[in-house]
Amino acid sequence: MLERVSELPEARERVVLGMSGGVDSSAAAALLQEQGFDVIGITLKLWPQDCGARAEDKCCGPQAVTDARSVAHRLGIPFYLVDEAAEFQQQVIGYFASEYRAGRTPNPCVLCNEKLKFGTLLDRARKLGARRVATGHYARTEPDPATGRTLLLRGRDPRKDQSYFLFSLRQEQLAHVIFPLGGLTKSETREVARESRLKTAEKEESMEICFVPDNDYGRFLQQSKLVAPHRGEIVDTQGRKLGEHDGIEFYTVGQRKGLRISSPTPLYVIALDPATNRVIVGDDSLLDRERFRVERCNWIPFETPPASIEVSARIRYNHPGTPATVTPLPGGGAEVRLHVPQRAVTPGQACVFYQGDLVVGGGWIARHE
Repeated sequence: MLERVSELPEARERVVLGMSGGVDSSAAAALLQEQGFDVIGITLKLWPQDCGARAEDKCCGPQAVTDARSVAHRLGIPFYLVDEAAEFQQQVIGYFASEYRAGRTPNPCVLCNEKLKFGTLLDRARKLGARRVATGHYARTEPDPATGRTLLLRGRDPRKDQSYFLFSLRQEQLAHVIFPLGGLTKSETREVARESRLKTAEKEESMEICFVPDNDYGRFLQQSKLVAPHRGEIVDTQGRKLGEHDGIEFYTVGQRKGLRISSPTPLYVIALDPATNRVIVGDDSLLDRERFRVERCNWIPFETPPASIEVSARIRYNHPGTPATVTPLPGGGAEVRLHVPQRAVTPGQACVFYQGDLVVGGGWIARHE
């Protein structure tokens, strides 16, 4: 348990930095220190002691903790390891499994940011006498003088921009966040770490979900006993049985490989039906979609959105964005009309709306009716 610390003089603001053990958060620590902040490093321990090798090299694994502690020691900043394994299991792993069981494809990084990195971490920061938290994300914030709200913008480096994963942050979170790397490229970040002689300067980064070894989410779900195989039918769009599967949890919209069915033309997963435990397959052309709904929207520049918004919509993280008209609906949802149909609009994924560099908001893609 962290002890409360008395407030510091305003001349040297205290900030709590989330340290993942990678080069990004390490460089962020060095930059914050250069800027005169009183930096405290915190690593959230997200796995129990018996996690074994599956998290060894991940951002929440034992090696990451060792690297983060080493960087903190090098810079001479306090370092805490905070056990949040139970919260991570409930808020992130539980969500991850339940979404797959419901026939949706989850995005756990968004939930982890919202609930833990900018939820739990901010609570811990206040107990340490800090008003703000910092992370190594490539994104930017700035105040809107007209409304008093805090805006979220893309990071300067388009190849590393992580604003997509931050769309669900609320105003009370954005107003207390610092992104030291928002104006840097990845190569500039590594140079900061080299100049500070940090051991993570050349550390490779992982593009996988941090708790899923080898990106094999199906094996993770089974080994963690979150999903048990349960046989169901693979059918075409007319309902004709073409084969069998071991559970809709092991499939996602747009998937072609691993169907184990024969067909004269390639077939793709078009939809997943949790009510009947059916995987529905069809021709590639059936993956194109022009209209869909999103749920649980978060709007950043305004509390109440206008009746219609012209945006660039990103339907997944590695999607470049496409022109769209968004119509907010009662109950916190919205209808999205893409000006050009897009392939594999996947229920459960986040759809994030942009106007230039500004993140307008976003929501979660609903199952197709």
